[in-house]
Amino acid sequence: SPRTQIYRARKQNDGTAVVLKILRPEAASSENLARFRQEYKIISGMNADGIITSRALEKFENSLMIVTEEINGISLNKLPTEKIRTMKHFLPIAVRLAGILENIHKHHVIHKDINPSNIIQNPETGQIQVIDFGISTELPRENVGLQIPDVLEGTLAYMSPEQTGRMNRSVDFRTDFYSLGATFYKLLTGKPPFDLDDPLEMVHCHLAKNPLAPNLINPEIPIPISKIVMKLMAKNAEDRYQSAYGLKADLEDCLSRYPGKLSDFVIGEHDISDRFRIPQKLYGREQEIEKLLSAF
Repeated sequence: SPRTQIYRARKQNDGTAVVLKILRPEAASSENLARFRQEYKIISGMNADGIITSRALEKFENSLMIVTEEINGISLNKLPTEKIRTMKHFLPIAVRLAGILENIHKHHVIHKDINPSNIIQNPETGQIQVIDFGISTELPRENVGLQIPDVLEGTLAYMSPEQTGRMNRSVDFRTDFYSLGATFYKLLTGKPPFDLDDPLEMVHCHLAKNPLAPNLINPEIPIPISKIVMKLMAKNAEDRYQSAYGLKADLEDCLSRYPGKLSDFVIGEHDISDRFRIPQKLYGREQEIEKLLSAF
């Protein structure tokens, strides 16, 4: 990227395979150096299965380098979509990702950039890792300012509505659920929910348009799976899953039933939030909101 370079390497003393993430010297501003140190601090503090493991933070020329483990994997966006699309392959990956996201949130970290290119799988072992915590935060919520789409933090095709800075609400851990839903959408249908070239139009779609349900694009996708994806991608965070545990429970239930019938499966029954928060959604003012919207 314009900011970083990624290398595969081997340690000379013992031959251990590692990955080097180097902050380009020309991008080594005080802000970027601080962010690089914060990324290393976040991944060092988690040390959980499915999350990239840090080895060291070292000086490199006039910049910094993060050394992490190598699982000899490739990103999901480079795997053949025809293979992942099948429920036999998709459901185990989805269950694994829900568990990894649960681990991330248990460490009070918001990833903020879940997308297929930041998910690595070893094709032989099936091992999965979530990588790139470059814009992650340990804050319980963040306020995103209004910016032009070209300089927004994150990957626009998988970005939650509130992360665009064009909603009057802060970003919390539920932004990761939206991005995971958009990732599932890509794995199941072969394309992201909104496949557009114009960044501003993409932002508008995330804010105001609902994508076609995955089962309408690929009829082989069971309806409950399609409903799970659409729930993850709800515009309001309160309408999404409220816990990674609830999401994982639904996906595990689908996996245990498959290839049997899933038609009677009800989603969200185990979805109970593990933390107290004051909702940002306005309740009990439906008539007043309707008047305001009509006038607008």
